[in-house]
Order: sequence, then structure tokens, then C-alpha cells
Amino acid sequence: MLVIDSHCHLDFEGMDEKLPDVLTRAEDAGVGLMVSISSRVRKFDNLLRIANENANVFCTVGTHPHNAHEELDVTVDQLVELARHPKVVGIGEVGLDYHYDLSPKKAQEANFTVHIHAARRSGLPLVIHSREAEDDTIAMLAEEMPFGAFTPLLHCFTSKPELARAAVAMGGYVSFSGILTYKTAEDIRATAAELPLDRIIVETDSPYLAPVPYRGKPNEPAYVVKTLETLARVRGLSVEEMARITNDNFFRLFSKVPRPERFGPAA
Repeated sequence: MLVIDSHCHLDFEGMDEKLPDVLTRAEDAGVGLMVSISSRVRKFDNLLRIANENANVFCTVGTHPHNAHEELDVTVDQLVELARHPKVVGIGEVGLDYHYDLSPKKAQEANFTVHIHAARRSGLPLVIHSREAEDDTIAMLAEEMPFGAFTPLLHCFTSKPELARAAVAMGGYVSFSGILTYKTAEDIRATAAELPLDRIIVETDSPYLAPVPYRGKPNEPAYVVKTLETLARVRGLSVEEMARITNDNFFRLFSKVPRPERFGPAA
């Protein structure tokens, strides 16, 4: 059984330094592909280096909402040009975070808009971070859709179910992290249980949010298997069937990623 970690941060401090061991453990756990997510366009070169040096690693390009005010000079043209690289398979992560408010809301909104336009022009999925900003996230996505379709992906879903339903209605996808395994995450599991099977994938968001039984330790791609096991249990499916479904969903969403033969044909 092969699994995909659709969202990790292999370039972050603490991960990059031990990357060979992290990748070996991922392979041993059956994690066949990883997407390492950009948080700073200004640090994109190092992220792309990691993707280029490892056949099973792809990446995105974008500016996290926490850093929006520091990269307001990033343009749509710049993102689209960087996204032409064969290893770049998505735009983001980008979005709105009102919990920490590390960047002014106006800066987050401007940053979000630039990335939406880049996702539309590039045809790549838009990796979205939304925390305590459900209404504004829905409003911005809905406002932009009439100007040309793009595909939203709500990563590390921890929000109200209304946001997930809205994203799916717009043709989007929802990704679940190790939070799904936490005892207090009944509401997140309820959302995972109700969404269409063809719109859900799994991730780690490593080095953060390690699933049970690794909670409290640094997370890494190998642990995505634990989230997949919980998702399978929530949906009443075998782990193997859940892996097949989420893998198919991943390759449909991240269509720029070549599907290796070892993943088998799409269902």
C-alpha cells in the first residue's frame, strides 16, 4: 500500500537538516510521494532545490498569510513564471489567518487575491490556509470564481463544515491532517464523514501536528499513514481502499504530478 503526503514542509528548520532520515522513514512507511509546501517566495529556491534533488518530492510556490505583509511585492506574473517548473505543482499556501493576526488583514487579502489569480492563470490547485476566517475565505473565493475557475484545496481542515461544503461546491477539495486523530476532534471527523469521497485527501503539515500516537513530537511524512487509518475508520472503509481513493483524488487534483506505475492505474 502506497500513501501520499499532500502537504509537508521539508525546508523548515529541523526538517531540512535531517532530511535523508525523514525521507527514508517515509519510504519505509509506504509514503510514495510528498508535496513540500511553500510559505515564502523569497525562500523558494531552497524548497525547489529539495524537490529537484528527490524524485518523490514535489513543491508549490506561494506566501503564507503570516508573511503576507512581507511579500506584497510578489506579483501574479512572478508566481506563474515560477510555477512553470516541472516540480512546481500548486500555488500557495495562502489564505487568511485571524487567530494569530501576524499580518494585517488587508495584506492577507491582497496576498490571497494575487495567488487566486496565479492559480487561475497557471491551472494549478490553490492550497488554502484558513483559520478563524471562514466567512471571509468563502466570500473571497465566491467573489473570484465568476472571473474564471480555479481549484481550491482547504489544507489541514479544522474549520466549520460550512467552509468545506462551500469549497466542494466550488469544485474544491479538503485535506485532513493529524488533527483528525485527536480525541477532541469529533467535529472534524464529522465533517470528514459527510464530504464526498472523491474530494478528500490526507497530509501531515509536518513538522507540526503529529497524529496520535506521536502527538507532541515533531511530525514527519511517515506519520500520514496514521491519519489515513483514522479517515478510513471514519468512512467505514479498509485502509487499503481509503489509500486508493485519496491517491486517486490527489492525482486528479495535482494533475501536474506524473502518476508512477507503482501507484497503479486510476480507478
